[in-house]
Amino acid sequence: MTPLPPPLRPRPSSLSSLSYDLVTTLRPLLAAEASAEAHGCGADPGDLEQAVWLRLLEHLDAGGPPADPAAWLRAAVRDEAHRTRSTARRERPYATEPADPLVGPEQRALRADRHRVLYAAVRKLPGRCPRLVAALLSPKDLTYREIAGELGMSQGSLGPERSRCLGCLRRMLAQEVATPDPWGKE
Repeated sequence: MTPLPPPLRPRPSSLSSLSYDLVTTLRPLLAAEASAEAHGCGADPGDLEQAVWLRLLEHLDAGGPPADPAAWLRAAVRDEAHRTRSTARRERPYATEPADPLVGPEQRALRADRHRVLYAAVRKLPGRCPRLVAALLSPKDLTYREIAGELGMSQGSLGPERSRCLGCLRRMLAQEVATPDPWGKE
């Protein structure tokens, strides 16, 4: 094992010179061992390295450096990889997805307000349009055949009627939403 050249940064005051030299010497070995073990346990090599560095610092704090640092480091990497594998075996996925943290009360209120405005505009549509658009917005996800049967019209005329109704709805909603004049003036 070849030692690393002296680091360019000054030694942190929190580490003794022995600890600092040990960390500097073991860094390439730990990187190699962690990358070799990480693939087998499905972990990130950086996570294994971090866990082993923490164990080394705890070991140094509790009783000084290990007698054979290289052997201790190899054993620590294998132990952390084994711990990671056993943890992964015990973990189970959620039965359902957790609630979306981005959907808070404000977003729900805004969505409810948009739906209220939309359904109010749908009720103001002329002729068969309110029933047609309501059927299209139905959570039942009706097919054209089912909508045509429900409205008592032919399936072939449903498309053109839908286009007229949606155009009318678009014009009604555009009147409710003020569009700014060109150049940002209202």
